[in-house]
Amino acid sequence: MKVVTADEMREIDSRTIEEFRIPGVVLMENAGRGAACAVEDYIADKDINKVLVVAGKGNNGGDGFVLARHLVNGGLDCEICLAGKESDVSGDARTNMDVASAMGITIHEMVENIASLEKAIHQSDLIVDALFGTGLNQPVKDFYRGIIDAVNFSELPVISLDIPSGLDSTTGRPLGAAIEADMTVTFCLPKIGSIIYPGADYVGELVLADIGAPYELLENDDLKTSLIMEEDMVDILLPREGDTHKGTYGHLLIVAGSTGKSGAAVMTARAAMRSGAGLVTVAAPSGINSILEMKLTEVMTEPLSGKDEAFLDSSVIEGVMALLDRKASIIIGPGLSRREETGKMVREVMSRLKIPALLDADALWHLSDEKDIIKKAASPLILTPHPGEMAQLLGISSKEVQEDRILVARKFATHYNCYLVLKGARTLVGTPDGEVFINQIGNPGMATAGTGDVLSGMIGSFLGQGYSPLEACLAGVYLHGQAGDLAANEKGEAGLIATDIIEKIPEVINKITS
Repeated sequence: MKVVTADEMREIDSRTIEEFRIPGVVLMENAGRGAACAVEDYIADKDINKVLVVAGKGNNGGDGFVLARHLVNGGLDCEICLAGKESDVSGDARTNMDVASAMGITIHEMVENIASLEKAIHQSDLIVDALFGTGLNQPVKDFYRGIIDAVNFSELPVISLDIPSGLDSTTGRPLGAAIEADMTVTFCLPKIGSIIYPGADYVGELVLADIGAPYELLENDDLKTSLIMEEDMVDILLPREGDTHKGTYGHLLIVAGSTGKSGAAVMTARAAMRSGAGLVTVAAPSGINSILEMKLTEVMTEPLSGKDEAFLDSSVIEGVMALLDRKASIIIGPGLSRREETGKMVREVMSRLKIPALLDADALWHLSDEKDIIKKAASPLILTPHPGEMAQLLGISSKEVQEDRILVARKFATHYNCYLVLKGARTLVGTPDGEVFINQIGNPGMATAGTGDVLSGMIGSFLGQGYSPLEACLAGVYLHGQAGDLAANEKGEAGLIATDIIEKIPEVINKITS
């Protein structure tokens, strides 16, 4: 499913009206009716009899006028507080305000003060926020800030129309102040600002209402940002055929580990096996091989002896290259160490790779000063940085990465012709052609050591099974989140550990493929 910026939504609205001849008043009617249905569903099992609509003077307010009419027709008591004078309202919004007024719905004008709003709040059971829509692009101050604060302090349930008022629909940042909604009914397509953080904390439950915009506009290839959906997994993941063997599902090589960090290699390998890899080999320093053999039963190991048995260095390059024979994919990086000698090995192997590769953790560190190796890669390349590693790659701060994660992912993936998995709350997948996919699945319990190693193992496993780099990224990211949610439901978020997620991988894959 596509998600859009404010400008992209404005373009869809404009083309719907101008090219497809669907009048704006029809779209407003559909939006208000769809929102009313969502409100009725929300209150079905609640003791709510009186609804207050807080309306602005623009089209978002017009949606609120339509909603109020449908709620009244459905038997609810409803009144409207208008942020301004009725004479300030024009166009389609004015048409629907006049209809609401003709039906006897009370409309309170708020000019300079919000006394009528405060009184109405005390007499209401639920508030519908129809103050600002997606077009807001300046800080909320003074009078409007007072309205938003009054709604937030009311302790009543709040349902926002399209996006919580005060939230930037593109960046997700509050513009001074924003409504804290229990539910948001969004129209046509979700807005990026309601999906990513911090905006995701303001929307509550997100409900999509169809307002009749043509399908071809909603699936336009020019819209480059999408949600990862379970339906995508159904299309991607293939059930296993009867006449297959372990070689059918790929042999993955994992170059990982160092003294004190054998666990990273172990978790990566176990996650890869649980994700369906036919064969997995871990190439690690000879000094930790005995530990790996004790921890891993189904996984093969290849001890690499270099200058230092505790770490991999440039002396093992030819050994790594020899191991690539008949391997379907490779993961380089988990627990590898940041020693310069290790970096020489990483960069040399990278420059000679001919099979699909995933780079994580310390491998990313070693490429931060020589990023052209990424661009020159002869095989498909996936990078899986967390925000700190992304900042290191770009030479900026983690804060700058987090301020516009989508732009960062898009620019890096296109510039370096790679697939980028930018981890974190709402993990992103960026592609060489500029697409960005947002994952909504997962929970705060996954912010714990080793979950990134698990994700790398999953993506690398799918890559080795013959899935395209994009399919491997989407499947790995989404199923990783699903497994994390299952584990959190069982263990709780605070005590969740990475190996809990590994054990849930087969369950989530089985759910999709069975």
